[in-house]
Amino acid sequence: MTDTRHPTAAGRARWLTPAAVVGLAGATLLLATPVRDLFVSEGLRWLYILMLSFAVSFGLTPIMFRLGHRLGLVDQPGERKIHWEPTPRIGGLALYLGFVVAVVANSILVDWMIAILVSGSLLLVVGLLDDKWELPAWVKLSAQVGGAGLVIYSGKVLTLFPSGLPGDVANILLTLLWIVGITNAFNFFDGMDGLATGLAILIACFMGLVAFDTNQPYLGWLALAMIGAGIGFFPYNFSVRRPGLIFLGDGGSTFLGFTLACLAVKGNWADHNPIVSFSNPLLIFGVLIYDMIHITVERVLTKKVRTVKEWIDFVGQDHLHHRLERALGSRQASVGMIFVLTICLGLAAMVLRHADTADAVMLLAQAVLILLMITILERGRGSLRE
Repeated sequence: MTDTRHPTAAGRARWLTPAAVVGLAGATLLLATPVRDLFVSEGLRWLYILMLSFAVSFGLTPIMFRLGHRLGLVDQPGERKIHWEPTPRIGGLALYLGFVVAVVANSILVDWMIAILVSGSLLLVVGLLDDKWELPAWVKLSAQVGGAGLVIYSGKVLTLFPSGLPGDVANILLTLLWIVGITNAFNFFDGMDGLATGLAILIACFMGLVAFDTNQPYLGWLALAMIGAGIGFFPYNFSVRRPGLIFLGDGGSTFLGFTLACLAVKGNWADHNPIVSFSNPLLIFGVLIYDMIHITVERVLTKKVRTVKEWIDFVGQDHLHHRLERALGSRQASVGMIFVLTICLGLAAMVLRHADTADAVMLLAQAVLILLMITILERGRGSLRE
């Protein structure tokens, strides 16, 4: 039964049709060759990519809202859910299309990007199937490993260890762990309205700043495509006072995590100092990495999981956003706190880029202390509330 104290989704969604018309009309105009050529000739290709990805995502999300209801791809209300009506969970498809259209329209299709797009598309499809039929965890993990393997096969591998057989094997395994780990971490963070989308926007923003600072235009353009697509989807996914109208779904969250993780592997973070090169992505993705380490250690120590399979299958409300919600008493405050924390770590990454080894170590230590402080505060506050 619908809760009559709140406006229905149908009532709140009256503005979706005009939004779709405006967004798709803008995308159609931007896709016209003379318009694109004008932006490029004026040195505004970056702005064109940002606007196009935004327009496509903003215009298609209302269509996904209705399509989700029609296909039954909805998240049903429940005791542990914040929404009071069935909510479509295929919004990630609109974000995906916004990103892809901007990439293809601007011919950002070098070999490694094709591998990322093919693998990301695979994960999107698997995620959509999971949203419909709840696939076993091993099926999703196999798709992630396969997608990461394709990207590695295209030649994009982390180079932390020296070349040679042992070092090459270690680099491949580290790359696989990075991509699969970040992909799942993003999926875990898709538990509150706007959280995963906002994180993707912020992380892509800092990656774009690094890319343009280091003269990596392709990487910067891809980051802008992600930012624009995310901003186009965000207004439908987040509201200060009411639940979002549409969710990313597993397809959208895994696509976001996978694509950003792969772009981080592609990026040249710093030539002058290996510590800086290694530490930059750790700080930019720091919130995700921190949460993954935290839940893994806690689940093992409390014997909630004893095997890798149990860890994969485990579903719990022990992630950072859940813990902060219990500590702060508000989902919106939890989301805001995570955004602020991500910005703090991202700014540290920007400063780190021009630091020497000693300064880099101190900045990393500062980041660890910030995360430790968050842990102490959330646990102390949570204990008081209990």
